[in-house]
Amino acid sequence: GGVVLQEARLNGGMIPEPDPALARALADDLAAAGYTGARLRALWGVAADEAIGRGRALPARREAAATDSAVAVLARLFFLGSPVRESEASAALSNVTIGGAERLGLVRMSSGSVTPSVMIRPQAYVDEHGAGEWWIASDIDESVRPGPLPEEHVLGVGGASLTLAGLQLPTSAARVLDLGSGCGIQSLRARRDSPDVTATDISEAALRFTRLNAQLNAVDGIRTLRGSLFDPVQGEVFDRIVSNPPFVITPRGADVPAYEYRDGGLTGDALVRDIVMGAGVHLVPGGIAQLLGNWEYVDGQDGLHRVRDWIAASPVPLDAWVIERDRMDPIAYAELWIRDGGTVPGTDEFETMLAAWLDDFESRGVREVGFGYILLRRRTEGSPALLRFERVEGAIGPNAALGMHLAESLRAHDRQARLSDAEVAEAVLLVAGDVTEARHYLPGAEDPSVIELRQGGGFGRTLAVDPALAALVGASDGDLPVGRLIAAIAELLEVDPEALLSDLLPRVRGLLDDGFLTFAGGEASPSA
Repeated sequence: GGVVLQEARLNGGMIPEPDPALARALADDLAAAGYTGARLRALWGVAADEAIGRGRALPARREAAATDSAVAVLARLFFLGSPVRESEASAALSNVTIGGAERLGLVRMSSGSVTPSVMIRPQAYVDEHGAGEWWIASDIDESVRPGPLPEEHVLGVGGASLTLAGLQLPTSAARVLDLGSGCGIQSLRARRDSPDVTATDISEAALRFTRLNAQLNAVDGIRTLRGSLFDPVQGEVFDRIVSNPPFVITPRGADVPAYEYRDGGLTGDALVRDIVMGAGVHLVPGGIAQLLGNWEYVDGQDGLHRVRDWIAASPVPLDAWVIERDRMDPIAYAELWIRDGGTVPGTDEFETMLAAWLDDFESRGVREVGFGYILLRRRTEGSPALLRFERVEGAIGPNAALGMHLAESLRAHDRQARLSDAEVAEAVLLVAGDVTEARHYLPGAEDPSVIELRQGGGFGRTLAVDPALAALVGASDGDLPVGRLIAAIAELLEVDPEALLSDLLPRVRGLLDDGFLTFAGGEASPSA
């Protein structure tokens, strides 16, 4: 609040400060029409729905135009970005009215036609509290509007947004900071685990969408502050920080648009560096920050080593778990983000921007760009350190909720790291319920040439193991302690039990960290 109201945008600009009463009336209209993801998929069918995911709205438009039901009218208007007749809009928006929707900055009316200024799309969610659906308003995206996006564009819910929402730890937090809120999807997700959420963004338009989306979904407890990075919350600390920051590495110059939703205005990966190095002082001891980011591979320096250096430079000690999911060469990276802004390959604009990107990367010796997840924790005095940097390859489902897996892995690490080897040997363990084993044999062989443990949940890891570790995992049924199982396995394999114990205990710790094994009884570490 406390901002100067501005006029509704025309072809870009900023929505007015949202009016709570009008937002509630609009929510009533959306609910009365049954404006849900399931209803929309039923309206235009599976094939058209999949085409929308590929950026093709025409098939859905054709299906939605075949009926004048309220849900079809709202779908054409707010999902597909198409004008509708004034009479249709008036019937579908009977509570908020067309005039109220105009005052919210959602539509424009002229000559008997109502044209959308924003998108409002249903977004389903599932977490430990249950399942539900939000309505998320944002600027009209490139899937339904022609040409490049305006630089002040406020993005809706994309793949990165869903990834971070799934990564958020499903544990309670007294205070949460959503750094770079955009349309507010992370704030809504965080509010389900916290009574006090602060959303910051450099874009006033983004903050207004955050406020509108909170009002549309009857969510209170979200404070919005305008400013860059941690500037709006100087002196404040939080139990949790979440951020899907504008991490895209973008060349500086007139030839490349500086999209607010993805370009932080700094050179290279400096914005992610600044967040990593600045997060610790805004966390309570034991507090956790989670963000997405890009990092550069510069003249032979490993990208994960680069992130490690940032963490080491934090003014407060940090634990870290950094997961690199992908790497791209400079050409593919540039092409991805040029297309993301709506510039079509084969045009002069595309070639000019590609040249600018490649010049920038070459001038700074960038050979590759990594993408992944960063989890930071402000270390508490006397707690075991966690410094984990890894590459996790392979497909993970787009809606995979990894937050619970991360929380359980942190608890398991904290517990096993406090135990001596003798105490781990005394621990009673269970194989996780999502773990399966695969054995591969050469034709005619009695013994397997490869034994793999496969994880059904989490990151879907596959680990090649030797017969001794496979036997230990298979025997971990919550009955006997690790040390006794290893002694029995050593006897069967006719190997030295002490040597086998020394070999297997470090790997048992790793299996606990990754969620292949769990402690029987499920006791949690108090620090997690």
